[in-house]
Amino acid sequence: MTTRDLLETLISFDTVSRNPNRELMDFVRGWLAEQGIESLLIPNEDGSKANLYATVPGIAADGGIMLSGHTDVVPIDGQDWTLPAFRLTERDGRYYGRGTADMKGFVACAMTAMSKASQQPLQVPLHLALSYDEEIGCVGVRSLVEHLSNQSVQPRLCLVGEPTELSVAIRHKGKRGIHATFIGREGHSALAPQNLNAIHLACDFIAHLREVQAQLAAPYAGQDHSKVPYTTVHAGLINGGTALNIVPNRCTVAFEIRNVAEDDPDELLERIQTFARERVAREQPRIPEASVSFDLFNEYPGLSTPEDSWAVEFVKSLTGANGCSEVAFGTEAGMFSSRLDIPSVVCGPGSMSQGHKPDEYISIDQMMQCEDMLDRLLARMCNPDGL
Repeated sequence: MTTRDLLETLISFDTVSRNPNRELMDFVRGWLAEQGIESLLIPNEDGSKANLYATVPGIAADGGIMLSGHTDVVPIDGQDWTLPAFRLTERDGRYYGRGTADMKGFVACAMTAMSKASQQPLQVPLHLALSYDEEIGCVGVRSLVEHLSNQSVQPRLCLVGEPTELSVAIRHKGKRGIHATFIGREGHSALAPQNLNAIHLACDFIAHLREVQAQLAAPYAGQDHSKVPYTTVHAGLINGGTALNIVPNRCTVAFEIRNVAEDDPDELLERIQTFARERVAREQPRIPEASVSFDLFNEYPGLSTPEDSWAVEFVKSLTGANGCSEVAFGTEAGMFSSRLDIPSVVCGPGSMSQGHKPDEYISIDQMMQCEDMLDRLLARMCNPDGL
């Protein structure tokens, strides 16, 4: 199968994060087996989803390079697609379909590289790591990270192929996702002042989040904010109340912190929690049951790979890049870097400006450039002095 054929097949699997990905992983595993490449599936608890880890051995058993990608995609619900989302369409030098850019295009290129590697005298191993549920907070990759942590030898470099238009990205923010639940006292809305409206408490909290965000952005006043170079605080969901004539006694706010490497997210979260607790405490002499609680439901670390590191210089030599970049979105690179201490770089075909949108696409030229980059990688891996 050509890389295009592989992409066409990968797109045909509806691997929106809420759905299983086993059919896709079974296809990948079977295809790798046809190339003589062994792979391991690491399933979730009910077996409906899995990570995959495969290796093409080298003359030396240690180190090697790991190509990493996720297999889940974001939903198409509510989007106005003019082309079939789960069938590849080739038009005007582009491949259209959900996941073409983010990031099945890279996965197809990586699979082709694994096949080529199996026919070449690699000096060190080439690894392929595919995950599930990246789009909902780098959830699935955690069991893969745990598996790798138990191995005696780690890859020397991880290349995460998220869409960067093949620029070499070495930084991205970390994330904390938190539920804040406020408890008040219910009652008839005609007697609202005698009770405690939990939604009002939540609104005061959200106003504080906006103040915190303004403080974080203030040092960058007058600068280009297009790439949002500072830590962000954002309330994304609020849920409370049952009827208009009932004072609500419960309200939950889902909010997030996306922190740059220089900011401590735990310190920032403690500041935010302190405000909420002090706000609720003012109500407790009158309403003793008033309270607020916090639940950290998701987190992943940021990425900050030194620009002068061997890993960065090596990937730059594959792409011909002179400089480095950073991405606004989170990736699994931070997990590999912080949890396993594997130097990690984000570099892949396509642009995130096409990701998560209707009629998502990747240019054929970007796919070809990615294949060329991975061919150069294989050439270096076959050269005793190439790494």
